[in-house]
Amino acid sequence: MIAAHYEIALPTDYDMTVIHRRIAERGSALDHRAGLGLKAYLVRDVADGSPSNAYAPFYLWTDPRALAAFHWEGQGFGGIVRDFGRPAVRTWVGGRFRRGPAFEDTPLHATTLLVPFAPGTDPADEVPSLDQRAAALSEQAATHSVAWAVDPSRWEAVILRLATTPPSGGDAGTAYRVGHLSAPEMSTL
Repeated sequence: MIAAHYEIALPTDYDMTVIHRRIAERGSALDHRAGLGLKAYLVRDVADGSPSNAYAPFYLWTDPRALAAFHWEGQGFGGIVRDFGRPAVRTWVGGRFRRGPAFEDTPLHATTLLVPFAPGTDPADEVPSLDQRAAALSEQAATHSVAWAVDPSRWEAVILRLATTPPSGGDAGTAYRVGHLSAPEMSTL
């Protein structure tokens, strides 16, 4: 599994109906994409109480060739580049994907959390606590699924939680709404 995420920051006065319309019109384009575990079309909207507006898709790829075809071989990413410029795409090597109690429901909310590894530690010593943290999130009643992955260039992990309800005040991370979920190969994650 390879996690990929980019966030397109938008002005606070940006007409977010443009993004919501984009998702409604184009969201299903990857519903059957080979090599894609899932794509969560994530949005931050000041109208929902977010401090900023952003369009921030998050992908879990099952095949690195499919990621390459999408991002730099002309099979999809060009629309983002044309409409918003070329954003930096963060990538992480997959760790684990877990289903939650609300897996059969449609996730409407998401959080991403960056977790730095302690300086100088053996990554093998960091993974058990990371996995336990993700496991605890996956057991929450509203959780659809949780995935974690590691960026070895920064020794930093990301945890993605998809859920049916908004995060509570104590939840760490960046909160988003899920505009659409394409999940053609989620069963293989």
